[in-house]
Amino acid sequence: MTLAPLELAPHAWMWLAVAALLVGISKTALPGINTISIAIFAAILPAKASTGALLLLLIVGDVFALVSYRREADWRALVRLIPFAAVGLAAGAAFLALADDGWVRRLIGTILLCLIAVNLWQRLRPRRSASTGTPAAAAPLSGLGARAGFGALGGFTTMVANAGGPVMSLYFLAAKLPVKTFLGTAAWFFAVINLVKLPISIGLGLITPASLQLDLLLVPAVVVGAFIGRWIAARIKQRAFEWAVIAGTALGSLYLLLR
Repeated sequence: MTLAPLELAPHAWMWLAVAALLVGISKTALPGINTISIAIFAAILPAKASTGALLLLLIVGDVFALVSYRREADWRALVRLIPFAAVGLAAGAAFLALADDGWVRRLIGTILLCLIAVNLWQRLRPRRSASTGTPAAAAPLSGLGARAGFGALGGFTTMVANAGGPVMSLYFLAAKLPVKTFLGTAAWFFAVINLVKLPISIGLGLITPASLQLDLLLVPAVVVGAFIGRWIAARIKQRAFEWAVIAGTALGSLYLLLR
């Protein structure tokens, strides 16, 4: 099966436009929901073609995210994460060149659900201060092991299935970043990672003239989604934002697990 954009049925175009809209919203407001876009693209297009086509739309979304939140990033967190993400990217590229990715999607889904469970456990489990006996918040993930694990897994999952968003969202949530700092840090992280992925994806044959044609038709939906996302981000409360990210991540994880 080959990617032939102009031969797609009207209902397929409708769903792809919804997915592109969600890409824009995910980049400027709710990072977890981009996994819904992954599911839609993979359901309509061939697996490798969907990965390449979605990458180009994610890069368009990155531009709007940077314009909106470029000054909000936690640069210290970025510098510490990028080297580990690069290792994960290399592993993911090697895997794509050598192996089938069906079982790996299920593995990624399992890992993400486990990470969600840990995050929820940290949030809901009452922790008491040793000095006062009163409840205390869980400590953020700031150690080398957490950075290495999340960074490498984020790089690997984004290379294999454009699914690095849920991994890094959980890390940034655990780091207790405010909404705009979260979005700015994620914007810079994925802008760098996706640009590095671009030549790798072209070399692996994931991006073709047909996928470029498809993306040109879907870019307006990404732009509209980005502006909707900015409207949401300006109004959403921190707690609602965090639970929305967790819910979007859970939905994407279940898709990857059950596909």
